[in-house]
Amino acid sequence: MNFIEKYYSKYPEEKLINWFKQICFAEAISWLLLFSAMIWIRVEPENIFAIIYISTIGSIHGLFFTLYLIFLPAIRKIYDWDDEDFIFALMGAFFPFATIWVDKKLARKNRVE
Repeated sequence: MNFIEKYYSKYPEEKLINWFKQICFAEAISWLLLFSAMIWIRVEPENIFAIIYISTIGSIHGLFFTLYLIFLPAIRKIYDWDDEDFIFALMGAFFPFATIWVDKKLARKNRVE
């Protein structure tokens, strides 16, 4: 994990925290758009715009999902998470809108244990 620390050490903590908060929010919004795309493709499976929409939104969601996972090790170090907190944050990537919970509840420096 030394390469992760080396890579993220170029940026100040405030910038990494700000990026992480934006990624958490964007990932949650992309979930919402992905749900709308799934409904649209279910209602009109032959519509070319629905197919393009779900492909585009799915790719965008995949980007934010990947960015969230890439940023987690750096954020773990910044907030000094133990293994349990890190696993909760990692599982948050797989549940709709859970990244907002991670941002609001786990990503705080003065958190009471």
